[in-house]
Amino acid sequence: MPPILLSPLVKWALAAAGGAMVVHWVVKEARRINEELDNARRVKVRVTDQESRPTLRRDPRTGEYRPY
Repeated sequence: MPPILLSPLVKWALAAAGGAMVVHWVVKEARRINEELDNARRVKVRVTDQESRPTLRRDPRTGEYRPY
C-alpha cells in the first residue's frame, strides 16, 4: 500500500481543526453541566414539617443556642 503523502502544512491544518473541534465540544459540555447545576440550585426545597421543628434562641446566660 503506498504511503499517503501530505504536506506538513496540511497535517498541521488537520491537527488544528481537530483540536478546535475538541475544544468546542469541551466548552459546550461545560456549559451544559453548569446549566444543569444552576437549575438544580434554583429548585427550592419545601419543608413540610416546619411547625414541628423547634426554633433556636440564644440563651443570655451561656450564649449558646437552645431550642425554644
